[in-house]
Amino acid sequence: MTTKLACLKTKWNDREAYTLSNDLIQMVTLPGGGHIAEFQFLASTGLPVLNPLWVPPWKTIEPTQYRAEKHAATYGTSNEGKLLSGISGHNICLDYFGPPSEEEAAQGLSTHGEAPSAKWQKTKLHATAQQIGLTLAVGLPVAGLHFSREIRLRRGESVAYFTETVTNEKKADHFFHWTQHVTLGPPFLGFETSRISIPATRGKTSAGAYGDVDLLASSRNFHWPFAPARTGGSVDLTRPFSKSGLGMLASVLLNPRRSVQYISALNRPHRLLVGYCFRRVDFPWVAIWEENQARTNAPWNGRAQTRGLEFGSTPSPVTRREAFAVSPQFDTPTFSIVPAKGKKTVNYLSFLAQVPEDFGWVRDIQTTKNEILIQGTGRRSSLHLPASGLAENGWE
Repeated sequence: MTTKLACLKTKWNDREAYTLSNDLIQMVTLPGGGHIAEFQFLASTGLPVLNPLWVPPWKTIEPTQYRAEKHAATYGTSNEGKLLSGISGHNICLDYFGPPSEEEAAQGLSTHGEAPSAKWQKTKLHATAQQIGLTLAVGLPVAGLHFSREIRLRRGESVAYFTETVTNEKKADHFFHWTQHVTLGPPFLGFETSRISIPATRGKTSAGAYGDVDLLASSRNFHWPFAPARTGGSVDLTRPFSKSGLGMLASVLLNPRRSVQYISALNRPHRLLVGYCFRRVDFPWVAIWEENQARTNAPWNGRAQTRGLEFGSTPSPVTRREAFAVSPQFDTPTFSIVPAKGKKTVNYLSFLAQVPEDFGWVRDIQTTKNEILIQGTGRRSSLHLPASGLAENGWE
């Protein structure tokens, strides 16, 4: 087993990529849109090498190469096609979460803002004996922002540490949306084989995001995890892909009594757990999106299955106008703020773990200054994951 910390410029499905690795894991990030395309254990560990992150069933391109006149039939119009042409796994939504307005679309803006469709640049590679860090950055000229993301891996840990900074280049305060659009998919996710865990409280279904093929009733409040179904009864949102041919969108508020939150998903046959931990002060909301072979237009073509666990400052992927008009929701703000000529920085992490045989499902995830404590529902229900990088960011 190698113990080398590495960052290599590589290719991923014919796309430009960087692969970060240590002695346990590797993470692939794409400069085209900044997407995290893969996060998995190394084969040399003997642990499951399944990639939990969603890989679209269509061939993607660099999003900066998208041209509506050439690619609309394959990926959709520029409103969504620019994003979908290059999307994969975990992408950032900045400085808005959702579609552009009609007027914004006429100016060339696409879904989820400039960041996930732009070309990111490597600005720093930092390596020591214990960790390696890669920083990619991107300018957002329409928003007047600059965004950077550092990803760090430490030796002997199956944890990726993220530090993101938004810099306001304008002379006025900026109100914006900042969402981590994490999407998971098969073969990791399955109705019988996997479960989602989130410390959520209240939630609200979308206003009919999927119309006649919506799994959920429109605009209804609920208590996690049971949301009202469109056809009556309820849907357990911890279980993905309950009904083929349907899709859904709902937003949930994370527990106000917790300072550190998490999202996670467990594949029981492989006992493979993926999760993210983050501060509620930064990201108090999770948008839960599911596409289960419901969308028949290009590029979906009735083939895609994915579950989004999109934690951020904003509950729902709607136009900027709609989002600000309904703030606050459940007594909680629905946007981030970066002051004039100022900066805002957030820290979060993602991790992989193989849980014990009798672990059950996830009951809770907490952090200390040097480890992630994962608790399950079974007899062998406790797992301590080394995470020495937490102390660097003051997560005690």
